[in-house]
Amino acid sequence: MEADIYFPILHGPFGEDGTIQGLLEMAGVPYVGAGVTGSALGMDKALAKSVLRDHGLPVVPSLAVTETEWRAGSEAILRRVRRSLPLPVFVKPSNLGSSVGITKVAEAGGLPAAFALAFRYDATALVEKGVTGRELECGVLGNEAPEASLAGEVIPFREFYDYNDKYIDGRTKFAIPAELPARTMARVRALAVAAYKALAASGMARVDFFLEKGTNRLYVNELNTIPGFTEISMYPKLWEVSGLPFPRLLERLIALGFERHRGRKACVERDR
Repeated sequence: MEADIYFPILHGPFGEDGTIQGLLEMAGVPYVGAGVTGSALGMDKALAKSVLRDHGLPVVPSLAVTETEWRAGSEAILRRVRRSLPLPVFVKPSNLGSSVGITKVAEAGGLPAAFALAFRYDATALVEKGVTGRELECGVLGNEAPEASLAGEVIPFREFYDYNDKYIDGRTKFAIPAELPARTMARVRALAVAAYKALAASGMARVDFFLEKGTNRLYVNELNTIPGFTEISMYPKLWEVSGLPFPRLLERLIALGFERHRGRKACVERDR
């Protein structure tokens, strides 16, 4: 069945990592959201942090560990983690989402089990310093000239916003928009756009942040190229409070998809 434009709403591997986007590119059809590069970078947390650091953006201190490295010398890896990152740390698969496979590790003895869980889902694990503070999220919309929404805050019911709370219990609360000083809100929005550009995103993305308690330091945590997109999801709610209701947001995303396709098609035709 032929469509005017395709709207990928597939989370995780094969839907959010550039795979389906590559198929749509090969088919030469327009689609909503990030292209192959932006999707792949957004999905791979380790690569994304490397790119963000290269662009001078603040990211949480972290280490990437492959399963091959772990098997070749787990004791050396454990020493490296203990030397480099203060506890607690979070261990997570580099390529996954929805908080699957994530462990908060408060004692060094819990690291091996955390790595084992992460490696069940991906060949690379990311170890991140635990940041005490607030979790903020900001929507970004656009292609060459992206704009940021007001930021919202996630107020987890548990220690962090895990899979059960996202999809089963649903007891986490949200502040939309977040109660932030004007200067901090402006900083979040500017960093969201900068991260979006650095990771070659287009169409839409939700950029997640930590605001560290005590220092008020902002860290870019990750970028989600296919955020939740029901009417009660954070991304459309952020745009609603920013003056763009759900129907108009959909129209804008579709228009951006066509715009990107026209630009891509012109490049392909010039190369023939």
